[in-house]
Amino acid sequence: MKQKWKAFKEQQARIGELDDRTLLLNLYLTQAITLIIGIVWIWLQQRNPFELLQFPNHAQPWLWGIGLAAIVIVVDLLISRFVPDDVTDDGGVNERLFRARPVWHIFIIALIVSICEELLFRGAIQFALGPYWTSILFAAIHVRYLRHWVPTALVFSISYAMGLMYEWTGSLWAPIMAHFVIDFVMGLILRYRREA
Repeated sequence: MKQKWKAFKEQQARIGELDDRTLLLNLYLTQAITLIIGIVWIWLQQRNPFELLQFPNHAQPWLWGIGLAAIVIVVDLLISRFVPDDVTDDGGVNERLFRARPVWHIFIIALIVSICEELLFRGAIQFALGPYWTSILFAAIHVRYLRHWVPTALVFSISYAMGLMYEWTGSLWAPIMAHFVIDFVMGLILRYRREA
């Protein structure tokens, strides 16, 4: 038994070593776990996750989400233009995920990630910890960015802004919309920039 335990070593997978199927399986499994944890946590808070996901009856949350996403995309493009690549490197995860993906699949990935992560972070965790500590956790789970302070600070700032926007609008759809638009547009940029 000791020999088997000694022989077992945890190895970090390199993004270049993963085939496309494994990469997508990892993404979708992670999001499924995120969704389940979010729903259970909200129920443990004696709240209804389906009420949180009710569509707003006015345009304000959608407009706030799109507005924040536009600001984030402009800032990200400016950073990628003026900051060296090695300072913002995520290990190639985003490029690998989006570079050969059809547009419809980028749309699906952005939609699933935005709903699952915002339900957990804004819907459940922020209710318990507030926007600041939620943003610390949100930045921490984006492990691939933690080696560099620029993307870590950007992820924290975006998360904090989404948390404040959720509190201002009272609708989870505002941060979901922002998260979706950011991921979808950045996914398209990565896909078509690599083609060019």
